[in-house]
Amino acid sequence: MNKILLIIRREYLSRVKKKSFIIMTFLTPLIIAGFYGLIIYFSIKGISDKTDKVAVINENKTLTEKLASNKNVTYVYVDKSFEHLKKSLSHSDYDYILYLPDFDIEQPKGIELIGTKQAGLTLNGRISDSIEDLIRDYKLKKSGISQSDLDNLKSKVSINTKKIGDTGKEENSSAGASTIIAFVAGVLMFMFIMLYGVQVMRGVIEEKTSRIIEIMISSVKPFQLMMGKIVGIALVGLTQFLLWIVLTFSISALAVSIFVSKDDAKKMATSSTQITAATPGAQQMQSVAMNNGPLGDVQKSIQNLELGKIISVFIFYFLGGYLFYSALYAAIGSAVDSETETQQFMMPVMMPLLLGYALSLSVVTNDPYGNVAFWLSMIPFTSPIAMVVRLPYGVPGWELALSMGILIIGFIGTVWFAARIYRVGILMYGKKASFKEMVKWFWYKS
Repeated sequence: MNKILLIIRREYLSRVKKKSFIIMTFLTPLIIAGFYGLIIYFSIKGISDKTDKVAVINENKTLTEKLASNKNVTYVYVDKSFEHLKKSLSHSDYDYILYLPDFDIEQPKGIELIGTKQAGLTLNGRISDSIEDLIRDYKLKKSGISQSDLDNLKSKVSINTKKIGDTGKEENSSAGASTIIAFVAGVLMFMFIMLYGVQVMRGVIEEKTSRIIEIMISSVKPFQLMMGKIVGIALVGLTQFLLWIVLTFSISALAVSIFVSKDDAKKMATSSTQITAATPGAQQMQSVAMNNGPLGDVQKSIQNLELGKIISVFIFYFLGGYLFYSALYAAIGSAVDSETETQQFMMPVMMPLLLGYALSLSVVTNDPYGNVAFWLSMIPFTSPIAMVVRLPYGVPGWELALSMGILIIGFIGTVWFAARIYRVGILMYGKKASFKEMVKWFWYKS
């Protein structure tokens, strides 16, 4: 046991002290935060600030009502001919021309949207929706419904989703919040298993090609060497993961303090106080708005998601999934002399992980309680990703315990299987290994 601890200490310290580890540990949260911040900023800015000016040529004798402009699309009805406006479009103030021919109201055909640049999918959808609303309103009015009655028909529905917890009480929930956490957990799990599993394989290959491993196994058993390397790199990954969590929250708090000034915070607080004092019932209205709005729904659902349990289970499956796959990666590393020879062995190992990743972020998020989700969260090859994706939606305790138990048994079996290949492979040089050869190594007696 002492020898395994020494190997763990060596693997851990040799990687943690590297400049690349220190730099990437502190730099990665900044890069990720900046990357996603830019995506969100430009996505929101592009959607909210973009306003297209559309010239409408209406030759339809039935649709006399005009399309209503909004913050993203401004409709301007013009009396010019379609052909004339097309020729002068590049020199006009309009971005696009919407041509409404005299079509049959039951089968709208021949509508054209023309611009000097290709219209985006979002703009196309907005204009289609506007025309569909116009046609629907016309049909309703034709049936004898007045404009006031027509306006009363339109209602905005907000569904307050809840679920009954283990205690029998109703709890606020949000499919959006659960899905976001599930996606983030699934992506992180896949990334960590791949990243640190490959590090084990590379470390074995480096030591094998440099012949250092021949000296090391004169003092320790191959199994001890493999376990020490696997656990040591696991602790490196866990250290980096925990540092990333701390740094991400620190960076988020710092960003809020930088971008939201004290004066703005005071103005918001003063404004809120004045409104509350001047308007009867304003405080109650503000509380209702915050509690019933989309942001309030997400906040409530996050509070009921048991984030402590999710993080704890995530760490367990990170370690379990990593140990399960890294044993296989160590066996691959021992069987080859260079990283270029690993391709034929990597695919069979990666396919179950890729399958679990793809199905978890598609099938499991849509049906977290179905048979596919259940079996994916039980099979050790896919459970590290599938279970952390299912967890925000709520998983029965017995399923979680069964999945953890199967993963532990799977890890022990995988380590035993990989160790039998590892003990022979680390001393094989110059001969290209194959699956048939590795099966022979497995049955060799010590």
